[in-house]
Order: sequence, then C-alpha cells, then structure tokens
Amino acid sequence: MYQFLVSFKVQPDHRDDFVRAARKTAQDSLANEPGSQRFEVIADEQNPDVFYLNEVYADAAAFDKHANGPYFGAFFAEAGQYAEGPTWLMRGNLVSS
Repeated sequence: MYQFLVSFKVQPDHRDDFVRAARKTAQDSLANEPGSQRFEVIADEQNPDVFYLNEVYADAAAFDKHANGPYFGAFFAEAGQYAEGPTWLMRGNLVSS
C-alpha cells in the first residue's frame, strides 16, 4: 500500500470551505477510483488553520491515477485559492510482514 500525509495551512475564513472540498474529494475518490483505499481529513489539535490529508492507495500507480484525475484537479482548483500546500510530511509504502 502507498500512503502519505500532507498538510495545508488554510485562511481562517475558509476553513469550512476547505473541509467541504476535501471531504467531497475523499467521497468521490473512494467511490470512483478503485485504487483509493483511505482518505481522511484531519484538523490539527493546536492550530485551527492547519489540516492534514492522510491517504492510502493500492500502490503508487493508483495514486498517480488519482493525481491525474478530475477529483484531484477540482480540489486544487478550489483550495488553491485559500490554502497553502500541500506540505509533504510522509510518503511511502507499507512494510508488510
């Protein structure tokens, strides 16, 4: 499994917009992209302007398909107006036993 964690700093008056856009992207990706396995929207516990996206894909190719798809593009077209990021915090493949 290919996983990553990214952060975004969101303008305070657009927090709800960011959450709505990220949740829509999560819902659409999980429903329509077979390689999408998890897409979590996480609010930072100390800074209300920081959000994380924790995503899991079957493999790097499934993420590449997502990154070139319509949901990814629509999210960045909107969120790019009021959010800085993504800042990559972690990405890699799950080490299995």
